[in-house]
Amino acid sequence: MYKTLVPINKARHASKKVRQAEGFGYAAGFHIASIMAHEFARAASIYPIVFLEDKAENTFRPVVLMGLESGENLFVDTAGKWQASYIPAIIRRYPFALASSGQEGQYTVCVDEGSDLINDNEGVALFNEQGEPTESLENVKKYLAELQQMDMFTRDFCAALTASNMFTPMNMRVRQAEQIRNINGCYVINEERLNSLSVDRFVELRDKRYLPAIYAHLVSLAQVERLLMLKDDRPAVQAAA
Repeated sequence: MYKTLVPINKARHASKKVRQAEGFGYAAGFHIASIMAHEFARAASIYPIVFLEDKAENTFRPVVLMGLESGENLFVDTAGKWQASYIPAIIRRYPFALASSGQEGQYTVCVDEGSDLINDNEGVALFNEQGEPTESLENVKKYLAELQQMDMFTRDFCAALTASNMFTPMNMRVRQAEQIRNINGCYVINEERLNSLSVDRFVELRDKRYLPAIYAHLVSLAQVERLLMLKDDRPAVQAAA
């Protein structure tokens, strides 16, 4: 999604403006999107929520599946309109993001200079004539700070599940267009292991408020059927267009 992500500063971006996005065409080629635990409840009724292994950090991170093929987002139509009631926060925050400053616990607000939403003529300015951040940029900072707190909670959530060996490879066989295909390469929470936890461990997960996200994830797996339906309908939609 991001092409040229750089830290925002007034020397480099004094004249830059952010144009209002007219659609989500920039996300049409992404079949997965990172998601945070706080989003699980709303996302679970639309997208399958699965986990990808982060071998570098020896843990996992949650994503929503938005397509069955790499480069295909089944929720963005040919006009760039999002065909669902909930859009993951990482999509909505574009073209902004947070990046590590190199110091533990500190992050820098960045913008994707490769986005066509960033320009010199149209949109909301990042800095005023005095070189100070505009109210719009300050609001972006607050929003990203809130997301960062949610991301820290999500990392702790995944680390706790990893420590309890709760993840298992997903291997689902589904029928699509009269063919059987396997959906794999990601992980899910093992419900049997969850039900086998000791009372103390289960209560610990409850007290850390992890249970709602766990159950939302398990319920969301049924949404694979939605992806199959969207996939089957996609050729007809494109042909009609």
